[in-house]
Amino acid sequence: MFENLSHLALQQYWWIIDSLLGSLLVFLMFVQGGQTLIYRIGKSELERTMVVNALGRKWEFTFTTLVTFGGAMFASFPLFYSTSFGGAYWVWMAILFCFIIQAVAYEFRSKPNNVWGAKTFEAFLFINGLLGTILIGTAVGTFFNGAEFTVNDFNQSKWATPYGGLEAVLNFHNVALGLTVFFLARVLGSLYFMNSIENDQIFARSKKQLLVSGIPFLVFFLFFAVRLLIMDGFAVDSQTSIVSMESFKYLHNLIAMPVVAVLFLAGVVGVLFGLVKSYLLEKYTKGIWFAGGGTVLVVFSLFLLAGLNNTSFYPSLADLQSSLTIQNASSSHYTLTAMSYVSLMVPFVIAYIVWAWRAMNSKKIDAQEISSEDHLY
Repeated sequence: MFENLSHLALQQYWWIIDSLLGSLLVFLMFVQGGQTLIYRIGKSELERTMVVNALGRKWEFTFTTLVTFGGAMFASFPLFYSTSFGGAYWVWMAILFCFIIQAVAYEFRSKPNNVWGAKTFEAFLFINGLLGTILIGTAVGTFFNGAEFTVNDFNQSKWATPYGGLEAVLNFHNVALGLTVFFLARVLGSLYFMNSIENDQIFARSKKQLLVSGIPFLVFFLFFAVRLLIMDGFAVDSQTSIVSMESFKYLHNLIAMPVVAVLFLAGVVGVLFGLVKSYLLEKYTKGIWFAGGGTVLVVFSLFLLAGLNNTSFYPSLADLQSSLTIQNASSSHYTLTAMSYVSLMVPFVIAYIVWAWRAMNSKKIDAQEISSEDHLY
């Protein structure tokens, strides 16, 4: 089946798979967003424990999806993996460190004889929620704004600056995407608390945070989206593979791929619907599903705009012709074919995640459960 597909078809298939994993990762970052709200939502030790344990049920989903996304990119587009992870190492090391301290925090926060105290590990969770979201969003911003690297004829990459990728923060468009992801994660975290915790005070504070985090989210998202549609983009000639700048490239991509445009608009509507309805209605708790589904659609669409329709998904600012595309950065036809058969397991994995999610959330967390639970995060 897959072996009969062209190399380009397989490359497009795997870009779609990787884009789906990336969009799921951004949705699951509601865990990180919730971690930055522990002291905003929980005003007592009991309430903070309820918040942390609500997130503790899901943090491994985010971590596993991050690892899966990185592994899929490594296997399907190894030149991107070696270029970005090998060159922008300070950024990726910072992201890795943020997720390491998250795992440590959930493991040891409520351990007996904890000499550092719960507040130390709650600080770790805040750092992960703050830096993890902003750094990942900023790194993804380089898919549209480019990075400082070169690639020679032997596919050996070299970073053109001594800053290891940290120079990405000098481009405000990158940072705007990072801040968009940060405030979106806080919105999703608030919606998740409203859906999964049975406590009137936590519900009221979570609803308040929808406005506090929702307004800056909309500001940064609108700035990023509008600038993306009017900026010059990195176009690839389908015949010669020469990379050149094209005015309104991403707007042209949106017009050329109407399905992507529909997904993008549907996602925006879903996020706004979940946010606004949850804020306006007194006891509405299902907003996480509309906003979460909308998040997946919007991020999925952005990834498709970055890599499809003859576009460089990782442009080089140091040497335009070193820019990476799904054609020149991918694995061989044989490797992509073998991986494609493995990808048929994805629906079963998603089904397992849905089943596990429903099992863990079959009953909302309340004060009685926290008081009687033997294992607490």
